[in-house]
Amino acid sequence: MVKKSLVLMLAVVLSLAAFSGCGAAQNAEVAETQTQSQQVTEDVSTQSPETGEEVTLTYALWDSNQAVGLRKMADEFEAANPGIKIEIEVSTWSDYWTALEAAATGGDLPDVFWMHSNEIYRYASNGMLMDLTDMIANSDLVSMDNFPQGLVSIYNFEGKQYAVPKDYDTIGLWYNKTMFDEANLDYPDETWTWDDLYTAAKALTKADGSRYGFLAPLNNQEGYYNFVYQNGGTIITADKKSGYDDPKTIEAMEFYLSFVKDGLSPQEYGDAERATWLQNGLCAMGLFGSWNLSGFAANEYMAKNFDVTVLPSSNDGGRASIFNGLGNAIAYNCEHPEEAWKWVEYLGSKEGQLRQAELGIAISAYNGTAEDWVKSNTTFNIQCFIDMVDYAQIRPYSNTTAVWEDKAYEELKGAFTGDKTVEQACKDAAKVMNESLSQE
Repeated sequence: MVKKSLVLMLAVVLSLAAFSGCGAAQNAEVAETQTQSQQVTEDVSTQSPETGEEVTLTYALWDSNQAVGLRKMADEFEAANPGIKIEIEVSTWSDYWTALEAAATGGDLPDVFWMHSNEIYRYASNGMLMDLTDMIANSDLVSMDNFPQGLVSIYNFEGKQYAVPKDYDTIGLWYNKTMFDEANLDYPDETWTWDDLYTAAKALTKADGSRYGFLAPLNNQEGYYNFVYQNGGTIITADKKSGYDDPKTIEAMEFYLSFVKDGLSPQEYGDAERATWLQNGLCAMGLFGSWNLSGFAANEYMAKNFDVTVLPSSNDGGRASIFNGLGNAIAYNCEHPEEAWKWVEYLGSKEGQLRQAELGIAISAYNGTAEDWVKSNTTFNIQCFIDMVDYAQIRPYSNTTAVWEDKAYEELKGAFTGDKTVEQACKDAAKVMNESLSQE
């Protein structure tokens, strides 16, 4: 049990951070899907065979599209483990972290919940997560050797493992085939460069403002981060300094913002609204992560008109796609740690990871299961998400990612509105980011 003073300290630390949506795009189907996923969680009593007591585990996550498939997995787990019930709690990205902050400071965390690279340091360093090291060592089903070491490292703090990798993701270029056909344009593919992207966006943009060629939002993971690393720039250096003032970073940002400046992209600052530009036929192209697959496949308009391919390279051939992955964590004060571990162990086992891939929930992190995810969907050519792993760039993070990302957004917004030059906005972002990093 963590001392009261530690919990109070966490409250202070958490209150300093503002949360921004990244890696968890919501779309127009979110509200409906969330309701469906909540309805399938029925209020039934269970009884643990080990202790004889009835056990219900709460499992918190922020993607209602994934919740549908995870509910199926939970049902199967419950059938195989009488006495354990999984109650899935779904929120949007921003609401998730707000609720988790309140739960952490109040000592009432969900039993099991998703963890992100932005937040792992604060929750692990403040004793809010259960140390899973010994459980993993004693497990016949879970081994960290079966996952990409970059993802394992994200959720390892001071030599202890605080989450089991769940999945990984890359970013693809989604495009409207119907609009390309009408404009007599070839579909984007692996030969595309930045120039090709810009030329197509210009050809697909309508002068009356009824359609834009490309969506270039104020979003990092599904937006400008990819261009920065394609151009040889960086967001954070090896010695924990901001890379926003790197000339290569500024150059990439100037290209990215040119779509907005030249009227080829709308000015979009939201997160939940971004996908609707594609789903409503208002944008011909956009960058979205692999985790959007189930939601996009369920959208009739996108299923009929869209496909996805690898990101274009910079004009000199530089390639990158932001790579990240989630982890399943257990609350430090979980009242049923054995049952919670059994659920997390299943999710991280080869069986559970294969099932997640087969259901198309996400690209499972377990080595060798990616192809099962590809086979799960025939609507889109999703092999591209796997192909980009060869040159994927781990999502930039540090101990205070959520803090400096939000501050950087505020400074960069001026470049999107035209109130600042791109160079000035990047230098301002570097300044506030370095101030944050200096306090780590």
